[in-house]
Amino acid sequence: MKIGVVGLGSMGYGIAASLLRSGHEVFGADVNPDAIKRLRAEGGSNEDIAAAAPRLDALVVVVLNAAQAEDVLFGKEGLVGWLPADAVVMLCVTVAPDFARSVAQKCAENEVHFLDAPISGGSVKAAQGKLSIMASGTPEAFTRARPALDAMAETVFELGDTAGAGSAMKAVNQMLAGVHIAAMAEAITFGMTQGIDPETFIKVIPRCAGTSWMLENRAPHVVSGDFTAHSAIDIWPKDLGIVLDAARASKFAAPITAAALQQFLAASGMGLGREDDAAVAKVYARNAGLTLPGTGN
Repeated sequence: MKIGVVGLGSMGYGIAASLLRSGHEVFGADVNPDAIKRLRAEGGSNEDIAAAAPRLDALVVVVLNAAQAEDVLFGKEGLVGWLPADAVVMLCVTVAPDFARSVAQKCAENEVHFLDAPISGGSVKAAQGKLSIMASGTPEAFTRARPALDAMAETVFELGDTAGAGSAMKAVNQMLAGVHIAAMAEAITFGMTQGIDPETFIKVIPRCAGTSWMLENRAPHVVSGDFTAHSAIDIWPKDLGIVLDAARASKFAAPITAAALQQFLAASGMGLGREDDAAVAKVYARNAGLTLPGTGN
């Protein structure tokens, strides 16, 4: 297949690399020209994605948010209007379900298929082609997207034939993931106040009932003091904001999610927005007068 990937950050680049490994012709686009150069050096097409758009079979969108997705797809230089009939747009961005439904409608007006396809698994699994994808769309959209899905994902959850269901499930996932990261940060720093060093924490808790995938994945970042972003702090105000907006619209109280959001906002306010989301532990450390390993703060 000829596949365009828009957004070559940690997740998008991994997706593009997985598609290349599977033998697809990949056209990359990103605001960072170095990411495009890197993809081309590793086998991606040298052709600009806009020029290739009329020949693409699929367009995978892995940008930051709904506003960027809207611009990429339908803005002044939007790609949807250039795609051939029966191409499929795969929106892998965390967005509100209503936004996913609006994109599906606009794609249909352009005779383009649409798959609401948010992703989970992090940058490592993206690079391995082992993501989990929470997808919804018409049977035709799934059929058109299947070769790309097979290259990108270890598991594809087919959540129905209506766009929005995939994004709704991603909101549930992000609610849990964000809360678990904040809870990990709270627990590991609470342990420090009780004389339990972070190294001991990660030896014990992953073997106990209080563990979670997020704890096991993020707590080692705190122990090492390496907060190089795999998933940045600033992702969470957006994602948990989407969750809380949906909850508010449904008149559903989500106080634990709201508390987690406040910790990520505090971390961003401390200037940590571009650090790994495990750096939310620095908020707790600052408030408790603690020094995290290898950080001096």
